[in-house]
Amino acid sequence: MKQPKVPHTFVIVFFIIVVAAMMTWFVKPGFYIEETVVENGVEKTELKFYYQDQLPQQYQDDYHSEPQTWQIFSALFKGFEKQSSIIVFILIIGGAFWIMNKSHAIDMGIFSFLRFTRRLENYKFIKYFGVDNIIIVLIMLLFSLFGAIFGMSEECIAFIIIIIPLAISMGYDSIVGVCMVYVAAHVGFAGAILNPFTIGIAQGIAEVPLFSGIGYRVFCWVVLNIVLITFVLLYAKKVKKNPMSSMMYEDDAYWRTHVVEGQQEYEAVKTKQSWYVYAALLVAMTIFSFCYPTTTLTVGNSSFTAPLVPILTAIFAIVGPLSLRKTVHNFILLILLYTIIYLIVGVMGYGWYVMEIATLFLVMGIASGLAIGKTANDIAKLFIEGMSDILSAAVVVGLAGGIVIILQEGGIIDTILYGLSKSMTDLGKIASVEIMYAIQTIVNVVIPSGSAKAAITMPIMAPFSDLIGVCRQATVMAFQFGDGFTNMITPTSGVLIAALGVARIPYQKWFKWVWKFILLLIIIGGILLIPTVTMNLEGF
Repeated sequence: MKQPKVPHTFVIVFFIIVVAAMMTWFVKPGFYIEETVVENGVEKTELKFYYQDQLPQQYQDDYHSEPQTWQIFSALFKGFEKQSSIIVFILIIGGAFWIMNKSHAIDMGIFSFLRFTRRLENYKFIKYFGVDNIIIVLIMLLFSLFGAIFGMSEECIAFIIIIIPLAISMGYDSIVGVCMVYVAAHVGFAGAILNPFTIGIAQGIAEVPLFSGIGYRVFCWVVLNIVLITFVLLYAKKVKKNPMSSMMYEDDAYWRTHVVEGQQEYEAVKTKQSWYVYAALLVAMTIFSFCYPTTTLTVGNSSFTAPLVPILTAIFAIVGPLSLRKTVHNFILLILLYTIIYLIVGVMGYGWYVMEIATLFLVMGIASGLAIGKTANDIAKLFIEGMSDILSAAVVVGLAGGIVIILQEGGIIDTILYGLSKSMTDLGKIASVEIMYAIQTIVNVVIPSGSAKAAITMPIMAPFSDLIGVCRQATVMAFQFGDGFTNMITPTSGVLIAALGVARIPYQKWFKWVWKFILLLIIIGGILLIPTVTMNLEGF
């Protein structure tokens, strides 16, 4: 029997855009509008909902929408505009890593790492748990912490290119590789401990002490990570036992070929040009050391100040020549390590986002190309090859942005939110907080941005929670869980689509694999919300 053809990811996204456009013909448009009111002589700003046909005269020029028809095509263009920063980020990452990969430094590094880990199996403790299992757990916990503390999301895309070859080398598939980085970071994002982009904004709007309730949040983070680790290790064990049981077995042929090439023996290359690159990077880092003698890393309400850039420069000055004396591949791995370190310092110390991170990786790619003796023309050609290789991932991000454009221009997002919020009247505390959670989960499908959703929903949910006797901290946690879990499955998430594109995982296959895990997380999230309204938790 001939199996039906699975639609291309582009086709699926376009179909969702068409469905969104059809909804604008049947859902009445409406808007939440900020209004200034005076209570007891004090001015306050509150959000008030109006259906479009009931808008006061002063708002009618600024708030207008219409059913979407031919706009499904213009929405594609606007989607590219909306997601332009992520699209450019993906292209630069693809080009930069393509240049670095031509040196085979990452391949050699992974192969050397695996040979080292195999020697560790001589220890009974490590052999009992399995060295590969330990590697998976440690990497997932690291990225989960990044997600929980400083909201790592877009930054994951760059690491997928590194971790998937590692996962394939250990006998797993690309899904395990994505779980080690992207899923781990977003489970941490959902169980946020100090995430300033979700918890910080939501608590600020809800007018509760910033990063309060941290004790219970840490407990939730631990529970969610136990679920994540268990789920992934069980799947990884199944794939390792029978690689062909993976739905990605055929698709992963690209990665397996890449890994086989990386396991070849390469000569210890030394180039004079690599010393020039070392000198140029050292000069640049020395200048930065004078410009930024101290760096303040911010974690929640706490901060730590230290001369990080000068220290990193001093270490580079010593380690750089040592790596170059062996082989240029070691030096390129040092450049990669410093790129990752500066990414963390930049994000936590200087508020870097995709522009600065993309610039950092671009410098990494150029430096790697020069170090292996490539000319400027060679580097330019390799960069274009890398962007071409990852172009489909960038394009699908732009297409997915069109979904939100249609819903926004059709004026139905606020209407959906208003209708859901009205459903919470006359309910008990547990039912109310669970419905808040459900609302945030549903809204996250169309508004995957945590900070944007906090700005839209929390001004409504926070005062409403007072009326129904639910503490505002519980409302923030309902937002936190609702914002986090479905990020890993909704096609409107540009980061998810980009991550899958880089990993070469078709969306439909990812959906088929991940939906059970997301459903499990949603159920556990609902259970974890119950103590916030039934127990006397600190900060609640």
